[in-house]
Amino acid sequence: MDETLPPDWMELRLIAARPRVVAALLRYFRNLDLAEEAYQEASLRALRTWPVNGPPRDAEGWLIMVGRNAALDHLRKQARMQELPSEERISDLDDREADLVERLDAADYRDDILRLLFICCHPDLPATQQVALALRIVCGVSVRDIARAFLVNERAMEQRITRAKARVAAAAVEFETPGPVERAERFAIVAAMVYLVFNEGYTDADTNSERARLCTEGIRLARLMLGLFPAEPEMMGLLALMLLQHARRHARIGPDGTPVRLEDQDRTLWDRKAIAEALVMLDKAMRHRRPGPYQIQAAIAALHARAGAADATDWAEINQLYIALERHAPSPVVTLNRSVALARVEGAAAALALIEPLADALDGYFYFHGVRGHFLEELGQPQGARDAYGRAIALASTAAEAIHIRAQLDRLAGSAQAATPANEFGG
Repeated sequence: MDETLPPDWMELRLIAARPRVVAALLRYFRNLDLAEEAYQEASLRALRTWPVNGPPRDAEGWLIMVGRNAALDHLRKQARMQELPSEERISDLDDREADLVERLDAADYRDDILRLLFICCHPDLPATQQVALALRIVCGVSVRDIARAFLVNERAMEQRITRAKARVAAAAVEFETPGPVERAERFAIVAAMVYLVFNEGYTDADTNSERARLCTEGIRLARLMLGLFPAEPEMMGLLALMLLQHARRHARIGPDGTPVRLEDQDRTLWDRKAIAEALVMLDKAMRHRRPGPYQIQAAIAALHARAGAADATDWAEINQLYIALERHAPSPVVTLNRSVALARVEGAAAALALIEPLADALDGYFYFHGVRGHFLEELGQPQGARDAYGRAIALASTAAEAIHIRAQLDRLAGSAQAATPANEFGG
């Protein structure tokens, strides 16, 4: 055994190689299950041989070739169990193995990985299946761990992934390289899927849970995409945004599991190394002068990160950035978040006037009623504030959210201290 290999080297190398290897095998065999099984067989052989013989110079190439041969063996065994076609038909068959070899020689790994990501977020799949499929196929997260992250049992998650694969197969997905227009359209879908993976982890109050680990998977997927498209400013913006948000992970949840307001967070707990990387990435993205929603959101998060203290935050600039975001990606939630910045610039009355027209659209949204209660409290309308907080508690999706709003009600009853902003991002 090669004693020079660090203990976790094999695992990390196989994880890093997985997207390219699975993507390449999918290109050859055009079957998700077969590609995944071939990768697993190649990984098992690597675990047996690399520690003895040493790792190959081109690990991905080695895994692709071993996986391809394993899958071909599997197909040959299956073929032998089937009745042979007639002599006339045999003479008309193409040399299928030669076709597979040609695909191998013509492989372009960048397009292979992109194609794999496109397949995982196929528009026929609901978002939950897109995320589950990407985590399983691209990231190699076990079904058990994905099930834990989504708080479902392992069998239910296995069925979800199986259904996703069946939908992909039924949709007769194109395997050819997408053109520039289609690539641009799908790129936005892939970016949305990556951010969805991150947010699945970010919304978990337990920062050490399996679900919270999805934050690092989202960041890893963004790095993968950026490696494929190093000049894409929106992917730079998305990576910067996730790094800035993830940098606060040790400060945003209190010991009792309740959210800590951004202005109350211990900024010495923020990950300054991640923030520095994000700021450089954002600066690089903005130099392309092609602003997009992710870059703008990252710019807002960057203003919070740059402020040495909460009272040093440039709320006027944040308000302007939200106005820009409303132009690029208008939504009631974006306007709700802008209201928090507007309140700091022009006061609670202006902020309340901004969000009142959103009442119908956001009536079922927890944060809307929390923010509205805060503004009413600031304006000296305690009964209105109590009613809004009560509605927020009714809509809370987690115990931590309910506890957080309960604290606002208790404070409202006991003192006139300032209340909470909409959410971490908005405030």
